Amino acid sequence: MPAKLIKGTEIREEILEELTAETARIKKKYGVVPGLVTILVGENPASISYVTLKIQTAHRVGFKEVQDSQPVSISEEDLLGLIAKYNADDSINGILVQLPLPKHINEKKVLTAIDPDKDVDGFHPVNVGRLMIGGSEVKFLPCTPAGIQELIVRSGVETSGAEVVVVGRSNIVGKPIANMMLQKGKGANSTVTIVHTATKHLDVHCKRADILIVAAGVPGLVKPEWIKPGACVIDVGVNRVGEKTNEKTGKKVAILKGDVDFDKAKEIAGWITPVPGGVGPMTITMLMKNTLKSLKFKLGIS
Repeated sequence: MPAKLIKGTEIREEILEELTAETARIKKKYGVVPGLVTILVGENPASISYVTLKIQTAHRVGFKEVQDSQPVSISEEDLLGLIAKYNADDSINGILVQLPLPKHINEKKVLTAIDPDKDVDGFHPVNVGRLMIGGSEVKFLPCTPAGIQELIVRSGVETSGAEVVVVGRSNIVGKPIANMMLQKGKGANSTVTIVHTATKHLDVHCKRADILIVAAGVPGLVKPEWIKPGACVIDVGVNRVGEKTNEKTGKKVAILKGDVDFDKAKEIAGWITPVPGGVGPMTITMLMKNTLKSLKFKLGIS
């Protein structure tokens, strides 16, 4: 029996509807809405496209959204001053600096300048530390790992006591999702193993997994025979492997492949995410959830 598809596009819609309703309730009761600022330096087409989607989503759920576009020539000092301004702005609950930044600007210095309580990306060292401690210390979960966890929970996959294998050790996905899945609580309480492309007998580790989260950035890395029958497979990989012509528009579009051989894996797994349409749609959604959470922390409500 083919695996159940975990459709990020559908789960995204559920969550955005919830956020829209909660934002409206807070506005009615407290007279405020979450404020999100996106700082874009330069005119990188991919960055512009991504920022535009963030802005559209923020408007959809009823947030105040500020797009602050700066020339590629902005100095590091001026950019840090801009962040300081938004750190002090009570109407702003979330601050995003779109990466990559020009080479003359130290990305690490910029990201750590953001107030940790407005770091809705969850990348500030303070928030990484909070995640490591777990429990009530956690303020913001990194967006892609948070989206992965939502997909698992909302699909009804049991995590407590489950064997979770994470393929990939990046600071953005692999390390945080592994940490999240081993914490006590809903959607976690699992036994976690982190593996990577240098791991010996990678197939043996993967075959043990009740929940297999693959974020290695290598197309087709995980073979179908590495998957435990009935396992939940979360494929985070989005790899461009060529181009094709869109039949309707006549334009060239990228051919995307995940880190898992989807067509064969879906015949073995119990649940699986497609690429595209799986994990991808969840990242901006969880960014919105973190921004609303930031306002709720400020208001002292849960």
